[in-house]
Amino acid sequence: MGSGKTTVGRALAKKLNQRFIDSDHEIEARTGVSIPVIFEVEGEASFRQREAEVISDLTALDGIVLATGGGAILNETSRRYLHERGTVIYLRAGINSILQRTRHDKNRPLLRTPDPRKKLEELEAQREPLYKQIAHVVIETGRPNVQFLVHSIMVQLAKIPGALSPENLLLMQQHASVQTLKVELGDRSYSIAIGDSLLSSGEILRQHIKGQSVAIVTNTVVAPLYLAALEKNLRASGKHVISIVLPDGEEHKTWVNLMRIFDALLAAKCDRKVTLIALGGGVIGDMTGFAASAYMRGVPYVQIPTTLLAQVDSSVGGKTGINHPLGKNMIGAFYQPQAVIADTSTLNTLPERELSAGLAEVIKHGAIIDVAFFDWIEANIVQLRIKNPEALAYAVLRSCEIKAEVVRQDEREGGLRAILNFGHTFGHAIESGLGYGKWLHGEAVGCGMVMAADLSFRMGYIDYVTKIRLANLVEAAGLPIIAPDLGEQRWLDLMEVDKKNEGGKIKFILLKPLGSPLINNVPRETLLATLRACI
Repeated sequence: MGSGKTTVGRALAKKLNQRFIDSDHEIEARTGVSIPVIFEVEGEASFRQREAEVISDLTALDGIVLATGGGAILNETSRRYLHERGTVIYLRAGINSILQRTRHDKNRPLLRTPDPRKKLEELEAQREPLYKQIAHVVIETGRPNVQFLVHSIMVQLAKIPGALSPENLLLMQQHASVQTLKVELGDRSYSIAIGDSLLSSGEILRQHIKGQSVAIVTNTVVAPLYLAALEKNLRASGKHVISIVLPDGEEHKTWVNLMRIFDALLAAKCDRKVTLIALGGGVIGDMTGFAASAYMRGVPYVQIPTTLLAQVDSSVGGKTGINHPLGKNMIGAFYQPQAVIADTSTLNTLPERELSAGLAEVIKHGAIIDVAFFDWIEANIVQLRIKNPEALAYAVLRSCEIKAEVVRQDEREGGLRAILNFGHTFGHAIESGLGYGKWLHGEAVGCGMVMAADLSFRMGYIDYVTKIRLANLVEAAGLPIIAPDLGEQRWLDLMEVDKKNEGGKIKFILLKPLGSPLINNVPRETLLATLRACI
């Protein structure tokens, strides 16, 4: 009970275009009275018999998603019908989670006891072996996000031969292989394709890369891994391909390397019909986008991000640019891509440090917009760090959904979009102060979020528990939480060179509370107190 069977079952049925039935609701419809009343008048044994009769009838139907009561498996015949006639999904939840979800529910007669925890422990000991006995799929709910749970179920069901009809199996396989979002920007709208092994899918590449002439921009780290295969697949589609390989690292996000892109395009006599392809992380994406915005006054480009940070953040939204010695990303343009192709299998080759850097932007999206997503990240941070494919796929999907919606409302950062810079005012100062490349961008942003949370706490916007909670999650992601000592005046000088600032005043993205961002100035002494506390 309380594991989310009804909520998840209804969402799964909608995804499969099937009918949803809750066995408890069916019993109430047949008897005309509520479950608690049946328990009170007839007792549990009589209720279980009614339940078994309903399950016998319902499991004989096709095209349904059935959510049973938590105790339905106590009946041996029901267990056999469920296992033999359908595909059984066991949503496993811990006792603490169940207590939290059921504490205000008056319709659970088994929990009408002075000690609900003890009762749940007894039920778990009795039922857990039976759940495992009949389940085809076990899903750990953690702190549940319905979309993620449905996605996880569909991925698992697609792996079970003959589990469902060919039509639904095909739907699940399609769902598991690629998710598509759209960034709604009128005539500049574009799709984001997210899935496994998309770089080897000729269909995906043809669908999202329109031009016959393409120039791939990548770097010395990514090129040995993915460039040859991408070139081969594009040429197989009849495209003319040239490749430009730049040095790797934030310190190379410069005017000199931007010119190298232009030099190669002009040397190959590329015209305005060329499509640039950014194959790499955030540096390659930003530089390629900026080159596309300027070459012959604008040519199409496609983002193929190969790092977690780029997949969840920098590839979406059309921010392009290069660094200046006095400030990060100070030279650039807003220029939207033609498409984003996020192949999550490229994350398998990502070094641990780079993966952690990407998790900073994932955490950011939960902190500023979606507390339920933040909860999910906390519950799944270990799975994310060990590169669980389903967890990473959902992290990319939900992050892109959040960013796409913010960009839709404020494409050019006139107001709302600035919230995506949570942690970045401090983070950019760290990158500039230490020298580009010393800390990864995500490492600086992770530490910057800890500092922004401390500042939010000092301003009275969040409580101490929230501040510590965010710091603990950043640390659990493998990111630094102690800032480098640049000197107070150096810190202030660096933060004064920030695109959000107005009238010479530093503007910060703060939390008021978690999940609700605020853009504001802060008193100098409060800011200095945060600097002193976090260094």
